[in-house]
Amino acid sequence: MARRIAIVEDEIALRENYAAILKKQGYEVACYGDRIGALNVFRERLPDLVILDIGLEDDMEGGFELCRELRSMSRTLPIMFLTARDGDFDTVSGLRLGADDYLTKDITLPQLLARISALFRRVEALGQPPDDADLTVGSLLINTNCLSVSWKEQPVDLTLTEFWILHCLVRRPGHVKNRDQLMQDANVIVDDSTITSHIKRIRKKFRSLDDSFDCIETVYGMGYRWNANP
Repeated sequence: MARRIAIVEDEIALRENYAAILKKQGYEVACYGDRIGALNVFRERLPDLVILDIGLEDDMEGGFELCRELRSMSRTLPIMFLTARDGDFDTVSGLRLGADDYLTKDITLPQLLARISALFRRVEALGQPPDDADLTVGSLLINTNCLSVSWKEQPVDLTLTEFWILHCLVRRPGHVKNRDQLMQDANVIVDDSTITSHIKRIRKKFRSLDDSFDCIETVYGMGYRWNANP
């Protein structure tokens, strides 16, 4: 069965162009021009992946709001921003709201398709029974079959990207993971600032449960590591 991709983009020519490209790749595509119209459909049935612009008609932040609403419906749905807005503030805002990827519209077609395929590979990985389905390090428990994380028996609500970045760090506590290693495990291709944003978001989610959390250590100039005994 073909994967279903939803495109939420208010420029007709752009969304029709994206749709034509994705259909040629074998995807089933549905297009929407505004937040409310898309949301009404999503409440009935979620697609397999959503591509969002930020500004939707007169709603300059409509994509951000839709991302927030989608993430409340599903913590595993792959969400990708594809927008002309390339500022750091917008990028960080999109990731903080739970997006798995943030792209600008100058991205090449092969890069866009590669990023979409990477998100789907992570979804497929969830159905595979890994050897370390249950991974326990101190107060942390990760289950890769269920895509669940708990800290001191409290669930931690992570996005797909956040989950795999955390998993990469935790598999070998104390070992420094650089950006390339984190990208490889998370199946994303992003810059240093985006990885930093994901790490900050992961820390924030743990600290919302435990003020004393300090297990993700920044090793300046090298990367990050999970410190089981901070």
